[in-house]
Amino acid sequence: MSALNAQRRRTDLQKLAERREPLDVLVIGGGVTGCGTALDAASRGLSVALVEANDLAFGTSRWSSKLVHGGLRYLASASVSIAYESAIERHHLMTTIAPHLISPLHQVVPDFGDRRSKQLVRTGFRAGDVLRRVARTPTSVLPGPGALSAAQMIEAAPTVARAGLRGGVGTYDGQLIDDARLVVGIARTAAVFGATVCTYTRASNVTGTGATLTDGRTGESFDVAARSVINATGVWAGDVDSTLRIRPSRGTHLVFDAESFGNPTAALTVPVAGSISRFVFAMPEQLGRVYLGLTDVDAPGEIPDVPTPDDDEIDFLLYTVNVALRQPLSRSDIRGTYSGLRPLIDTSGGGDGSLADVSRKHAVRVNDSTLVSIVGGKLTTYRRMAQDAVDAAVDAAQLVSRPCITTSTPLIGASGGPSRGELPASLVARFGTESAKVLSSATVPDAGSPIAERIDVTRAEIEYALTHEGALTFDDVVERRTRIGLVPDDAAKVRGAVEEIVAAVR
Repeated sequence: MSALNAQRRRTDLQKLAERREPLDVLVIGGGVTGCGTALDAASRGLSVALVEANDLAFGTSRWSSKLVHGGLRYLASASVSIAYESAIERHHLMTTIAPHLISPLHQVVPDFGDRRSKQLVRTGFRAGDVLRRVARTPTSVLPGPGALSAAQMIEAAPTVARAGLRGGVGTYDGQLIDDARLVVGIARTAAVFGATVCTYTRASNVTGTGATLTDGRTGESFDVAARSVINATGVWAGDVDSTLRIRPSRGTHLVFDAESFGNPTAALTVPVAGSISRFVFAMPEQLGRVYLGLTDVDAPGEIPDVPTPDDDEIDFLLYTVNVALRQPLSRSDIRGTYSGLRPLIDTSGGGDGSLADVSRKHAVRVNDSTLVSIVGGKLTTYRRMAQDAVDAAVDAAQLVSRPCITTSTPLIGASGGPSRGELPASLVARFGTESAKVLSSATVPDAGSPIAERIDVTRAEIEYALTHEGALTFDDVVERRTRIGLVPDDAAKVRGAVEEIVAAVR
């Protein structure tokens, strides 16, 4: 059973509290890595519970660029193994695991006559295409790179500067309809395999053999025993295992109306001055938006629940993209912002040195015999991270398990036949083969109508978030199931209608 909702959560917490036998695996953290870990362990036949102190995808997992990328930037820094791993994992995601949530994104770099820059971009794109071929991703899934005429460049990115424009270079990468939707899909698929998924459940007194769990809704606490515990809490991993040193890096995006970029069909990609591996992307997104990102700055100090950008990051993004625009954008054009913290591993011991020197590769650490921590990495490689974490837990606790099958396990909505009937394209993009069910299972009035004017999220989707996707609150729905909340004005516009549905379902 894949449906996650308030009633199932209450029942599952009660069963955990009454459980006599230790779990095989207790997973702490409900982001993409934690949910991937729960799915991996459950699909191997292990008894699994996942607990998350807040909502699914509450932390870093919802603040990405929404890209499932092949690791091109890592080739420029000679991190070949990371680039290769990224390309392989992108292949699995786009061909088997979540093809319903991912589509090819055309990335275009304008050519303003700088021969050296154009050659570097071409060489990089060709190298990225080698990775695609090595991963055996067909061109029907991800087309290869190619040159663009000036007219093609303008058609793809209508607000690109005309002065000196000679054309451009383009390539393709994977783009998620939404990162939080991926996390929810993984969690629901884990539930199908028997995993217990409990949000708003905080773990404390964590050891390799269990933890104290506290229901954030009632305040009640109880102890749960486990043969192994996997710490998948990302930037908060050091709070669970004090031997870990995490060096958070902040990545910021700005949200614009698509009209500000002329309703582009491709991601305008602008090289960052002085770098051969960094770009700023203006990416067309759902709900008629463009996300402009991203930054990479140190974020020392206390870790906030919701990170915020500083003025320098906003200025950097605007300055960089404006170099390539016909009409510069200003702060008044920004509709929203979001920032995420990358859980980088601090190997220097003191947070010294450039962020560019900090590895993006993930690592598995075992402490207290059977306390496994999975740290580092990125969204694209979550599945491999989960596999490595479960492998370590199986070895450390001497668990009896079946082999990993997650490379060939599609998520909820990825398979089961095409959706039937006349369905909105936006609904299909978010739910895949579950789209018809979203509408047919709805009980709210005017289920197929938009939740608000000019927001292409139906009332049925709001209800489905609560009855099937584990949402419990207004914020769960608006901030993490639909992403309406990325634009504060939109969140305010839908508040009354969403709260009415939340109250009715509750």
